[in-house]
Amino acid sequence: MSAPQPSQPPQSAPTSALSPVVPPVLAEVVRSGFVEGRHRGDLVVLAADGAVELALGEVTAPVFPRSANKPMQAAGVLRAGLDLAGERLALAAASHSGESFHRDLVRKMLDEYGLDPAQLQCPADLPLDPEERDIHLASGAVADPITMNCSGKHTAMLAVCAQRGWPLETYLDPEHPLQRIIHRVVEDAAGEPVAAVGTDGCGAPLMAISLVGLARAFRTFAGAEPGTPERRVADAMRAHPEYVAGTRRPDTWLMREVPGTLSKMGAEAVQAVALPDGRALAFKVEDGATRALGPVLARALTLLGVEGPVVDRIGRAPLLGGGREVGEIRAAF
Repeated sequence: MSAPQPSQPPQSAPTSALSPVVPPVLAEVVRSGFVEGRHRGDLVVLAADGAVELALGEVTAPVFPRSANKPMQAAGVLRAGLDLAGERLALAAASHSGESFHRDLVRKMLDEYGLDPAQLQCPADLPLDPEERDIHLASGAVADPITMNCSGKHTAMLAVCAQRGWPLETYLDPEHPLQRIIHRVVEDAAGEPVAAVGTDGCGAPLMAISLVGLARAFRTFAGAEPGTPERRVADAMRAHPEYVAGTRRPDTWLMREVPGTLSKMGAEAVQAVALPDGRALAFKVEDGATRALGPVLARALTLLGVEGPVVDRIGRAPLLGGGREVGEIRAAF
């Protein structure tokens, strides 16, 4: 008698770009003097000439930079022909907090290009900033696409498609003319081919590059020739950091208080920063814990010689017990 056959074929194991080597510990969770947890990850620092100065973990393997790719997406919109500047261009590169001035400018941009909010294909969401979320809900408002942190990027994408006569319904298709331009921008800035294409949380195509490539891309933007799409995006972000993030966000603090710095975080605890002298850094916390992002970023900035109250502010991550501070999340490198 033959053995019974399985009702379904066995599933193959999911593929992963993560290195099989255990990444180093980037941050420790310390409660009452006891290390109760650790966050591992990979980090790279580039010298002023673009050479790798420090590498912790596997920094040449591809990762999804998530919203740290947004400056490149905004530059792609410019390359495609949309003439954005100032707050509008900063918002096109933003993971905004959903504050009222963010939402108002998204609505204004939609009106300026004859677009309807219903054409946004980012999902409905609440404000990214916790304080703003409480205010939003207390007012009786609900989740909607305009409030979603990527709505500025989606508005800019729709606007250039409307201007060029490209299909609006498929603007998020990786084969759409706009997305193919963005793909080239990512590769040009990173100095390496895109290793994989996925779908980001907002629905837009997401291009995988290495942490070295991500740091190189930010270095490229920060030092690009004036008037180029890359430099225009960097200048808009640095001039209007509150539109890139929000009034209570580390990217805003850093770009406002360290002149010439370009900074952008991404989901799953990704961060990239470029300094005006050509130095840059990029890292990813492996488990995606954003609570480790500030301490790791502050330590990396210190290694680059960036000092001052803003670094201390970014790095502070207290742990509470019974309503009082009993520990911290601290960098471990």
